[in-house]
Amino acid sequence: MKIYNTLTRKKEEFVPIEEGKVRMYVCGPTVYNLIHIGNARPMIVFDTVRRYMEYAGYEVKYVSNFTDVDDKIIKAALDEGVTAEEISKRYIGECKKDMKALNVREATKHPLATEEIEGMIEMISSLVEKGYAYDSNGTVYFRTRKFKDYGKLSKKNIDDLEAGHREIKVAGEENKEDPLDFVLWKPKKEGEPFWESPWSEGRPGWHIECSVMSKKYLGDQIDIHAGGEDLIFPHHENEIAQSEAANGVEFSKYWMHNGFLNIDNKKMSKSLGNFFTVRDISEKYDLQVLRFFMLSAHYRSPINFSAELMEAAKNGLDRILTAVANLKHMEDHLTESSLKEEEKEKLEKADEFVVKFKNAMEDDFNTADAISAVFELVKYANVNVTESSSKEFAKGLKELIITLSDVLGIITEKQEEILDDEIESLIEERQTARKTKNFARADEIRNELLAKGIILEDTREGVKWKKA
Repeated sequence: MKIYNTLTRKKEEFVPIEEGKVRMYVCGPTVYNLIHIGNARPMIVFDTVRRYMEYAGYEVKYVSNFTDVDDKIIKAALDEGVTAEEISKRYIGECKKDMKALNVREATKHPLATEEIEGMIEMISSLVEKGYAYDSNGTVYFRTRKFKDYGKLSKKNIDDLEAGHREIKVAGEENKEDPLDFVLWKPKKEGEPFWESPWSEGRPGWHIECSVMSKKYLGDQIDIHAGGEDLIFPHHENEIAQSEAANGVEFSKYWMHNGFLNIDNKKMSKSLGNFFTVRDISEKYDLQVLRFFMLSAHYRSPINFSAELMEAAKNGLDRILTAVANLKHMEDHLTESSLKEEEKEKLEKADEFVVKFKNAMEDDFNTADAISAVFELVKYANVNVTESSSKEFAKGLKELIITLSDVLGIITEKQEEILDDEIESLIEERQTARKTKNFARADEIRNELLAKGIILEDTREGVKWKKA
């Protein structure tokens, strides 16, 4: 299995630190609002990496945090007149709903920054003791120049990073020894949440949070650290400096970064009016379509979101879902049950598509080519399963498609939706049952509908229903 390592700028053979196990950390969202489709890309991409690793036989420990203390969270809280904790808890809940709809599996652990402050104070204290950090009037800074390898991930030369470069500057830098030093701990401002520390009542800097959460749940050294390419500098660069200075070992062996997402070839922004949350997209499409769209391009490539491309993704996904539905129908209705000799050969031939799928995924998780292999398998099934086929043959091909789709996180079996006319029909039957005093049947129908997410309300105007 080959992975493109941002650290070395080349594809490398994946060799885990511990045989058969993968320790993987993915930077999660800052929770001050609903997640947007840019946030969704790394969630989908690295969930798929995890799924393939598990399919390949690895035991994966997957940690993805929620940043639940941040300037944006505090601003949202002040705007609403509520606590920062209320904002972060609300949007963690909303984020988890969106992740579930995108079929992004829960991480092994979703740590919250606010629950790991003690560990952050410990790591900062260690960095101060080792001379890598210093206290300046209650703000603790990291001595960037003291870490000799600074810039190794982003390939930035520290001498070129002048004080005027806004990408590394942080507020309150008049007390720094060097303009390039970055914040590990900052004192509270009026009305902000804060924690006690040896330096001041305050809160941690953003970068130290991930270093500490990764160390606590995965250890000093991990196999894969991942996130969007916008995090390479300064966030991931600073994580490396802190972690390696504190722990004395290489932080992560492999660094993976997904490309940017544009909207109609423009950067997504609220000012351009092309800003979409995952929830916005869910109003028009099943979020499986968004997942399929994201996987239709290589994760390192920039991806362009447009109505046309989403329609193309919807059509592509429908091809797979329809094939699975047809194969299930054939399996249920074919008369022959046992596999015929020529069908055994055809099933063996179908393994060629599985090999193509694996080869694509083993080559730096090329999901676009993996999807092509699934399409080839779909076409093969459509051509070869006929009225004279056996149940076992239809089932065998169906299960192959389902298995490969599941590795991509694609749910292949359509959820059966109860139609409006079915509901009306059941309500009518319930009314008749009540008139004939068959209350047991009436209650049975109410419960049946409730199980399907339909709530009945008996009103003066008659029975009304709504979806739960």
